[in-house]
Amino acid sequence: MSLLQIVVLAFIQGLTEFLPVSSSGHLVLVPALTGWQDQGLVIDVAVHLGTLGAVILYFWRDVWAMIQGVVFGLLGKPTPGTKMALTLIVATIPVVIVGFVINSVTGGTGALRSPTFIAVMALVFGALLFLGDRFGKHTRTIEDISYGRAILMGLAQSVALMPGVSRSGSILTMARALGVARKDAARYAFLMAIPAITGAGVLTGYDLYKSGNANLGMDALLAIGLSFLFSLVGIHFMMTWLQRRTLTPFVLYRFGLGIGLLVYAYAMSH
Repeated sequence: MSLLQIVVLAFIQGLTEFLPVSSSGHLVLVPALTGWQDQGLVIDVAVHLGTLGAVILYFWRDVWAMIQGVVFGLLGKPTPGTKMALTLIVATIPVVIVGFVINSVTGGTGALRSPTFIAVMALVFGALLFLGDRFGKHTRTIEDISYGRAILMGLAQSVALMPGVSRSGSILTMARALGVARKDAARYAFLMAIPAITGAGVLTGYDLYKSGNANLGMDALLAIGLSFLFSLVGIHFMMTWLQRRTLTPFVLYRFGLGIGLLVYAYAMSH
């Protein structure tokens, strides 16, 4: 694999995992525009490992608070970190169930990775993102996320198993609709990535182990490092942007992406 391909894949994973613009939409365009072959499961796992490390490092205070909260909770002395850890667990349950059903019944969402389907999802969920952000209030913080609200955000995350939806975008849409302030909504959405990416990585790693192709080479190590750096940039950008600005530019970008994919699909079919 060329250095350029590794850089591009790490860049796309690192930024689009946290920007509400749909990583799958961009990943469909990469081979279409470059003619590159599929990067394979090893590189997929590698770029996600880099992303996971970036989230843990950037939000290390929250992660540490949750670790302490679990320990103190087991000792009968719950802390705010205890509740945060429990709500994240609750929020992860829907995507685990939906993902299991999809893989068991249909064998995954690969059949939905057509440019047309992704374009429609980019447009539809871009509109929902706009409505949620435009009419959502700013009355709640991350401390106000109850178990019920966590389940709703978990359901939103499970919808993002469909290509073109965007995991962070669907969670932000639901969080804003529930009145969670933008920065707090993004912070919680990014923390939800920790169990989600860990679970997906474990399953993919298991598939690699069964296939006998689980060795990490230099390409994978480079992909981890670059994805880690790009992910830090993506997280910091979003957290800084949402302090004072809206999600509208990302909505417009999604519309542009959706229209571009429709044009591409039409051109390929004629």
